[in-house]
Amino acid sequence: MRSVMVQIPNTPTSADVARLAGVSRATVSYVLNNTSAVRISDATRRRVHEAARELGYVPHAAARSLRAGHSRTVLMPAPAIPVGPLYSGFLNELQWALGRLDYTVVQYGSVGLQGDEAARAWAELRPVAVLVPGTGLGPQGVALLKRSGARAVVTLGPARVDGAHALLMDHDTVGHCAGVHLYQRGRRRIGVVMPEEPGLDVYARPRLAGVREALHGTDAGVTELPLGYTEESAAELAARWPRLGLDGVFAYNDEYAMLLMRALQDEGVRIPEDVAVIGADDLMLGRLLRPRLSTVHIDLPSGRDLAGLVDRAVRDPGGEPEVHTVLGASVIRRESS
Repeated sequence: MRSVMVQIPNTPTSADVARLAGVSRATVSYVLNNTSAVRISDATRRRVHEAARELGYVPHAAARSLRAGHSRTVLMPAPAIPVGPLYSGFLNELQWALGRLDYTVVQYGSVGLQGDEAARAWAELRPVAVLVPGTGLGPQGVALLKRSGARAVVTLGPARVDGAHALLMDHDTVGHCAGVHLYQRGRRRIGVVMPEEPGLDVYARPRLAGVREALHGTDAGVTELPLGYTEESAAELAARWPRLGLDGVFAYNDEYAMLLMRALQDEGVRIPEDVAVIGADDLMLGRLLRPRLSTVHIDLPSGRDLAGLVDRAVRDPGGEPEVHTVLGASVIRRESS
């Protein structure tokens, strides 16, 4: 049998790019690493980028990290709970903004790991920054990440953690807005949907507390409504609706509101005449329903602002941790309430 030799092309290096562009290797490094401390003409930058594209050259992230003394990797643990379109949009903006600042965003799925135990797994990747959604990370986990080279640890949740920057998201406000709205619309027997999906309690319980706080001292009552995210679960709840005697419902978010509204309408319940419904998140689909869905509009932090916080912390790791309250909420009234 005749053997065939396959020639594997050599991996292009920065020296190859420098020769093709007619510049030094240092200039290639300055251009491809977006170094602002050295002034380089636009024409030279174009030649370097064109040479890199022609050769298929890609900078070596590990080598760049060694030169800089730290990585450019920002680690984002994947949320352990379902995320909707609102949060997904925030993540997309954040990743784009960090990319513009020359960071590489890596999502890490730490299945079965939580809190400080998960922090040990994150630290193995030696990220320069870690963005932690939800709760569970403690001061020991923050300290571990910093000892492993993380210059910034940022938490996104209801409370701050010692040693970490914090974006405080108080979901009580969301429920409070919904409770006030329903009360002002004359509703006095108010249900609050409590999702049965694992992990959503971290948001659902504060929202329930916000409704209770809004109605405290009034003549209104609150009923918890466990609901799974299935048509069957919604149909079962709708079938029991006459016995519940409710005239208003805060459905946790727009997705659960749409699920419940359809089931109620199938049972002949009129919206808003028999029951007023309000969701949260202000999704486009809610505006396409009939009746159009009232909702609590939630202002998440700007992805650009969070990227700026990460960059400041990386540049000044010894600075005082920043704490910002970032979750805003306001009611958008439509036809369902």
